[in-house]
Amino acid sequence: MELTVRLFATLKAQAGAGEVTVEVPEGAQVADLLRALSTAYPALAAALPAALVAVNREYADLSQPLRSDDEIALFPPVSGG
Repeated sequence: MELTVRLFATLKAQAGAGEVTVEVPEGAQVADLLRALSTAYPALAAALPAALVAVNREYADLSQPLRSDDEIALFPPVSGG
């Protein structure tokens, strides 16, 4: 299935786009999505292990199952004070 992923902040800059698409197998989980993104967009690979993933506007863990109609967003970790 093809998934569209919205990217924010430094992830957007690294990919050179605010939105990317990636192909994953049916029944894929967030962990599968991150692996596919790492392969399809090597510029993102180093940042993905620390990225926050939101599925349908709620933070998701690596085992979250995905559907083709999910709204997916990736955020770099936030720091500061």
